[in-house]
Amino acid sequence: MDKAPGRKIKNRRFQALRRDKESSSSSSSTQQNASPAMDSRTQRPKRKASPEKKTQRKRRRASEMAEPCGSNKEDGIVRRGKRKVMDDGEGPSKQQQKKKKMPVFYLLKNNEDSASTSVDTENSDPLEGCSTFVGYVSKRSVKRKAPTEGEGPRRKRKRRTDPKETQKKAEEEEEELSADAQRAQFKAKYKQQKQLGEGGCGSVFAGYRKADHLPVAIKHIPKNKVFCKETDQNGNELSVEVAVMLKLSAETPGSVGTSASVSLLDWYDLGQKLILVLERPVPCEDLFTYLEVKRGTIQEEEAKIILKQLLQAATELENQRIFHRDIKLENILIETGSDVPRVRLIDFGLSCFFKKRSVFQDFYGTCDHIPPEYYSHFTYSASPTTVWQVGVVLFEMFHRRERFETRKFLTKKLKINKRLSENCQDFLKMCLTKVPARRPTLEQLQLHPWLR
Repeated sequence: MDKAPGRKIKNRRFQALRRDKESSSSSSSTQQNASPAMDSRTQRPKRKASPEKKTQRKRRRASEMAEPCGSNKEDGIVRRGKRKVMDDGEGPSKQQQKKKKMPVFYLLKNNEDSASTSVDTENSDPLEGCSTFVGYVSKRSVKRKAPTEGEGPRRKRKRRTDPKETQKKAEEEEEELSADAQRAQFKAKYKQQKQLGEGGCGSVFAGYRKADHLPVAIKHIPKNKVFCKETDQNGNELSVEVAVMLKLSAETPGSVGTSASVSLLDWYDLGQKLILVLERPVPCEDLFTYLEVKRGTIQEEEAKIILKQLLQAATELENQRIFHRDIKLENILIETGSDVPRVRLIDFGLSCFFKKRSVFQDFYGTCDHIPPEYYSHFTYSASPTTVWQVGVVLFEMFHRRERFETRKFLTKKLKINKRLSENCQDFLKMCLTKVPARRPTLEQLQLHPWLR
């Protein structure tokens, strides 16, 4: 009686185990039969169970979305985990190694085709509300490794320098140092005062020499306004104004205050500009202002005194092969310290050196005073042009209400005043002869009857 219940229990357990076995076999057979009926999805192999303790699968950030979502920072981040094969002695497959080199892409929402993608869906869809645009994401640049404790600082690559650039830079630095030194010398020697005038070639200031309080004129000339240059014996470019005045000083040593042209006392090259320190007669004024003070009226006798000196100054320049090119009322100083006015020539900024048969094609000077031959042949020479300009000065001395213009004179819109003496009118007509070959020379003009 006692053994019967025990057998019944064993039979019941055996029957239960048999039913479980049959149910498991039937379920596996149904899965095999159902696999062809899946929606064209490939069957994924099951992961092998690790004999050791299961490790939690790591998830890492594949990329950040192109546009930030409005939710928390963890939302909208697609994490991609690599499946780790945990078999003993088995490393990553070749297919997984290739995946490391593949560029990272943004993942579409609910992407079911990616075998290595896992989406955190514990709370909500992390891509909800975010852009589902698929775009290429460039890999982050590799950061430079910090030097280890044993390593020293890495040497920077030296840039190869061009010898010409190095030489040019050295020359510029030398010029700057030279300019600073010359500026200091100028300030130590001279005191600059008020501005006297400004023209197309620069500005002029009054000043004096500190040692003896000698009045000077300080002329500032920007380098970009030095139109005429001369090459010295060393091959260096020099302003023609400086070269001309240096030659005048060499030809007549000790000529300060005695020559017809004002003397150059000092000059300084400050890199971007030149400073010329010139003799400044006191008291004096230019001929234009001198005539205005006299209300535009001047007697022939006084005009003769001025013109004789002007012819003498122009002759001195011609003998030294110097062509002023811009003789006019504004460039003639009149010393008024004595009863007899004394003439001084200034502003050699457009002057040049010339030879006896030199012919010029580029005109420098006052456009209203261009000689007629330049309009007809586009050439002009030193001596005939100087004679023409002397005639222009004399014309404006007697015709203060009308400024001279070559075109107006040639078209007879400007005429010589008939109230002048016949000799004075003849002198003007000879200077203002249209054909340059028929104009008298400076020496011939000095012998004209009007000047006797």
